[in-house]
Amino acid sequence: MRSLPSVSPLRAVLWDMDGTIVDTERYWIAAEHALVEAHGGTWSHRQAMQLVGQSLTYSAGILQAAGVRLERREIIDTLTSEVIRSVRHSVPWRPGARELLDDLHVAGVRCALVTMSEEPLAREIVASLPKPYFEFLVTGDTVTQGKPHPEAYLKAVELLQEADPDLTVDHCVALEDSAPGVAAAVASGVATVAIPHIVPIPDDPRHTTWESLAGRTVSELEAIAAGSLAAAAAGSAMLVTGSPS
Repeated sequence: MRSLPSVSPLRAVLWDMDGTIVDTERYWIAAEHALVEAHGGTWSHRQAMQLVGQSLTYSAGILQAAGVRLERREIIDTLTSEVIRSVRHSVPWRPGARELLDDLHVAGVRCALVTMSEEPLAREIVASLPKPYFEFLVTGDTVTQGKPHPEAYLKAVELLQEADPDLTVDHCVALEDSAPGVAAAVASGVATVAIPHIVPIPDDPRHTTWESLAGRTVSELEAIAAGSLAAAAAGSAMLVTGSPS
């Protein structure tokens, strides 16, 4: 008797963008330096590192404190425009990102973008890809609270559930390069892979750490999702039977 094909535990991968798919962090840092210096201030490497992975609204507030005499919206628009200009000149892809995206596409695994960059920049990056890998985008201008708050990831899961009501957070894996991003994904309940780039991410049993996306496979992500589903099932069993006294 022929056995039925197994159903993959992995139904969706939620991708951060800056630092995970593209190395745009250096574009952001250069734009920050130029903006602060244009207002007569100085911008250190340490200050720039504090903004990696944070929401643009938060970052704009820090830049105001550094002497930028503009409203937060003006700061966000100025930085975003400069990064878009840089991206149009050259898209700095991160190693392995496009290859893994393509493998997931071939395998039929849904992908969504979950980024604190706003839609104009996210659309610019997505348009540079050879295929429509992303089903939808959750961007910084579509959420009330940015990373490290889990809202963006929870919103992504809700959007995925519209077409697949049986999907849960345990069928998803998030890919993140920054501490705020990892914190957001973990807080949402989505199994998380940290791929540290510019800023180190402390080891934590609540997430998996990879040095790079280069050479990584769909099977590895499926194994992570399977582990998440198993842990959820074990937790549900404990709730039913109760813990031993």
